[in-house]
Amino acid sequence: MFGLGTSELLILGIVAILLFGKNLPDVARKFGKTYREFRRGLSDLQSTVNLHDVMNEAPSRPSPPKKSYSDYDDYDDVSAPKFEPPPAPPSAANQDAA
Repeated sequence: MFGLGTSELLILGIVAILLFGKNLPDVARKFGKTYREFRRGLSDLQSTVNLHDVMNEAPSRPSPPKKSYSDYDDYDDVSAPKFEPPPAPPSAANQDAA
């Protein structure tokens, strides 16, 4: 039930008894009634809007035309930057001339 093992359900039961005590039957009854109303409303909604019929009747978008390999140009020029060496560091001869 809900992926819980026996020990987890036992701990959950003990915590529920500690929290609600003598009111536990009333709380469980109210929870069951609320859950039943939720399920009834959900089934009414599902019967009103049958998703399977809606999905089959909805118009689908047209698929884009498929391209062949001849439409692609695989021979683009390389756009990487060209290598330029860094400028030479100033030398003593250049500093004397200035």
